[in-house]
Amino acid sequence: MELAFIPSPSRGVLYLGPIPLRGYAFCIIIGVFVAVWLGNKRWIARGGRAGTVADIAVWAVPFGLIGGRLYHVITDYELYFSEGRDWVDAFKIWEGGLGIWGAIALGALGAWIGCRRRGIPLPAYADAVAPGIAFAQAIGRWGNWFNQELYGKPTDLPWALEITSSSDGRVPGTYHPTFLYESLWCVGVALLVIWADRRFRLGHGRAFALYVAAYCSGRAWIEYMRVDDAHHVLGLRLNVWTAIFVFLLAVAYFVVSAKKRPGREDVVEPGATAPADQADGAGAAGEEKTEAADEADDPAGKAADGSAGETGQEENRDEAKDEAGSGKKT
Repeated sequence: MELAFIPSPSRGVLYLGPIPLRGYAFCIIIGVFVAVWLGNKRWIARGGRAGTVADIAVWAVPFGLIGGRLYHVITDYELYFSEGRDWVDAFKIWEGGLGIWGAIALGALGAWIGCRRRGIPLPAYADAVAPGIAFAQAIGRWGNWFNQELYGKPTDLPWALEITSSSDGRVPGTYHPTFLYESLWCVGVALLVIWADRRFRLGHGRAFALYVAAYCSGRAWIEYMRVDDAHHVLGLRLNVWTAIFVFLLAVAYFVVSAKKRPGREDVVEPGATAPADQADGAGAAGEEKTEAADEADDPAGKAADGSAGETGQEENRDEAKDEAGSGKKT
């Protein structure tokens, strides 16, 4: 007898008249807004302009969505192209099915295009948006809860997820809520990156590499718990191998980058200016220094003027004496 469990929503879509409002899509959209908002704050703190993150996200987000969908369709092609399936469903992204590996890969390509158009180094941009991406993933995972998908092995733990749907091979019961595990893990990854970035002033893409490595380390064991159909290689799910491979790449990049380019970029966006309050403070300080220098120069000037005046007076007195002496002799 289950004493407690996490209930699944009875449906993942609500209708506002003829307009469908899907929980999965809402989670993705909210995650994108959070990522852009936090990335903008971090970009400004690093010396960039407000709005730059959103401008580049216009390239990165569509590329990321396409990449995530492509990865899912390619690795689970039998869901769309096997007998009895409709290949048109491969385009129905709102029904779920995004692979984070493809989303990050093509999203990075889109970000690179946007950065190149603005003359911005991609590693610096990636460092700024890394925690926001992790928070976006944490929010996006709740879309799987709305769709009753990507759950783990059966369990009777108090936080078990109740699956009520029997479509697409689902078996009603209580399972490990792997969507929740990954959501909480992503929150922890975001907080880790923020802390490490402040503590060690990570630059040149190392904050992003830390995010990737930390996420992969959690995704590997969470993926291992899932029971949905997946391709296996040497007894492990494909995504477990992908997580291991990407983790090693991220760690290698972090180590090599730290040796070759230590520290953080001095300039992340050419032509960007300091915030108005800092600029005003710097201007006021400059004026105070100029006034102090002028005041320091004044006594010398006054002394010089005084000396010149005394010299002139002495010359006048000498001339007067000479004239008086000449008059006496006459």
